[in-house]
Amino acid sequence: MAKTVVAIFDGDVLHPEAALDLELNARYQLTIEPLEPQVNGAEGNAWDTLAHLNGSIEAPADWSSEHDHPGDAPERDARG
Repeated sequence: MAKTVVAIFDGDVLHPEAALDLELNARYQLTIEPLEPQVNGAEGNAWDTLAHLNGSIEAPADWSSEHDHPGDAPERDARG
């Protein structure tokens, strides 16, 4: 009976965001995994997510510098 539950830690206790149907006074094993913060809660749109992730990936400032532009490619002979 594996369950995934989101909980908030207040510095002392984990508080689940949903009710748990568990046996009282039973022992349970927990695996703690941090969640990425949501942008504007569940209401965030794709633009909010992109703005939040901006600068989080190492990449050239101008991605177009990494590929050929029309006219920049070496000329091919008539055989292709």
